Amino acid sequence: MNRLLLLLIVLWAAEGCAVSQRQAIPYGNNDDAGQYFDIRGIKMYCEVYGNGQPLLMIHGNGGSISAFKNNIDYFAKKYRVISIDSRAQGKSVDSQDSLSFEMMADDEAALLNAMHIDSAYVLGWSDGGINALLLAMRHPEKVIKLASTGANLWPDSTAIIPSLWRNDKKHFDTTDPHRLKTPRDRNDWKLFLLDWYQPNIPLTALHSIRCPSLIIGGDHDLIRIEHTAAIYENIPNAYLWILPNSSHGTLIDHFDEFNRKVDDFFSGPFHRW
Repeated sequence: MNRLLLLLIVLWAAEGCAVSQRQAIPYGNNDDAGQYFDIRGIKMYCEVYGNGQPLLMIHGNGGSISAFKNNIDYFAKKYRVISIDSRAQGKSVDSQDSLSFEMMADDEAALLNAMHIDSAYVLGWSDGGINALLLAMRHPEKVIKLASTGANLWPDSTAIIPSLWRNDKKHFDTTDPHRLKTPRDRNDWKLFLLDWYQPNIPLTALHSIRCPSLIIGGDHDLIRIEHTAAIYENIPNAYLWILPNSSHGTLIDHFDEFNRKVDDFFSGPFHRW
């Protein structure tokens, strides 16, 4: 058999095996990698993969660790990936009736302290992208570099595409909170209200972020490109990356390219042009 053809077959088989292995890992429900931490009155669930510099991954509203199923395996080859279930989401237990992005950013700093981690790279998606920004603002010593995709600073139609905002408004106007009988219904409503009323971050507040930042959006994102660009413009040391032919799920739609680009940003030097 041709030696080059044989090599290609071996590489193809190895890649297929790696993909199968990645798909077989139950991210978000992996007893081998999961553990709970008592953090600020809640039980926070996280899973840890790989070795190296710590990398904190933060999912979006109503999500869980499984949101990063296409990313964890890639980054775990170089980093110690710490993927979390945020307060009141996934397997993290929270019976309180209040919720804010600031609370979650403080949770993340407390988790790093509990794990004896001085600082970490941070990757956040959607609400997790907001959390990444707030973590860098409220606990700057904890963030080496951050990558934030699909984040918004306020919850109106100047930041969010109008069609989504109108749908959310209809849901808000037609939902009677008194009819929410089950704990899950009430928790889902709490998560909805989080994005309906929050965040409320002025652009000038971003000036306090000193770590290098990669601000990401899709060209068909739920967040307006103009809003994403404004976030980038107000962080002193930032790059902007708008992915073509991409929705809000940049890290899903183009996960190979996304993983490489974010890794290059984390591992390479930052140049302010």
